[in-house]
Amino acid sequence: MATVNDNYLKLKAGYLFPEIARRVNAFIEANPDAKVIRLGIGDVTEPLPQACRDAMIKAVEDMGDRSSFKGYGPEQGYAWLREKIAAHDFQARGCDIDASEIFISDGSKCDCGNILDIFGDDNIIAVTDPVYPVYVDTNVMVGHTGDINEKGEYEGLVYLPVTAENNFTAEIPSQKVDLIYLCFPNNPTGATATKEHLQAWVDYARANGSIIFFDAAYEAFITDPSLPHSIYEIEGAKECAIEFRSFSKNAGFTGTRCALTVVPKNLIGKAKDGSNVELWKLWNRRQSTKFNGVSYIVQRGAEAVYSEEGQAQTRALIDFYMENAKIIREQLTVAGLAVYGGENAPYVWVKTPAGLTSWDFFDKLLQACNVVGTPGSGFGAAGEGYFRISAFNSRDNVNEAMRRIVEKFK
Repeated sequence: MATVNDNYLKLKAGYLFPEIARRVNAFIEANPDAKVIRLGIGDVTEPLPQACRDAMIKAVEDMGDRSSFKGYGPEQGYAWLREKIAAHDFQARGCDIDASEIFISDGSKCDCGNILDIFGDDNIIAVTDPVYPVYVDTNVMVGHTGDINEKGEYEGLVYLPVTAENNFTAEIPSQKVDLIYLCFPNNPTGATATKEHLQAWVDYARANGSIIFFDAAYEAFITDPSLPHSIYEIEGAKECAIEFRSFSKNAGFTGTRCALTVVPKNLIGKAKDGSNVELWKLWNRRQSTKFNGVSYIVQRGAEAVYSEEGQAQTRALIDFYMENAKIIREQLTVAGLAVYGGENAPYVWVKTPAGLTSWDFFDKLLQACNVVGTPGSGFGAAGEGYFRISAFNSRDNVNEAMRRIVEKFK
């Protein structure tokens, strides 16, 4: 009989979001007339920008003409998209990133897991806590951890707690770690990192030969001009960091699928014999072997984000969701809840009231208000006692959800 990858058996019973869906579906079955408003999963609700739609329609027409038809594209992505990304997202901010260092993919979530393919099994891995579950679960799947303990922590990972007590800023570890996951603006807490804080991480990584996995999926939501949008705005980061970005939230591509990963060509790892290895070459080999690239149609849609019209339309989308976040912050405060985030990120992080656990508050919010959020404990042990509310929804739904919560909790 075929054997299985036993590492999967170490995982919690259900990935966070499927478990939320299970509880919500059970509630709806028992209460079919309830008008449930979902502010849990960070999925966008507003239509794709017109510029992106027009570009994709034109691309479909290209596929209907032999002279402009596209078959397999370059696994790294078309040069015309990578060049626009390099110019607009990095070089315009003073980051020395070349188009050849950018890899187009179908999602930063995918890349955050797939990047482990090019790293060894003996690395010491640090994650903030709470943390986006994909970082932890993919390491479990490939065998980088031991079993889970009663607190929900996996043996073998170095957890860096981020809570209100430390202003949601992880301390630099006292021990040496090899791989470091950082996400700013942060999912789930909505916290941000200053240039000084990121400089400390870069200095640590360079001193210890570590690699930072920097998830910048929400950088477009930064409103404070003093905050960095990219790790490469920090001196020395090209020597120690890989950055992940996505079109999912800024341009509404959650169902369209397009993202990018930056692997600088001077980024070095060590082989078991102690020799230096260029990580760019390994990632390029991995993608060329396991990935056939993002479709021509989708890449043309992503390219349109950088047109004058696309920039204005994506800015309007971002402003719309950030206005939602402002409403959520203000109304939850009126309801007497302690709130964080929501100012440079589309997530509001809420302290659960009256000593309720994260899942108790989830159930209370669902049953009393018919509103769905995300239990903080699903993001890690330090997330217990917190709750995430997403600003990704229609204005009417956000206003109605907040009205219900204020009515029940004020």
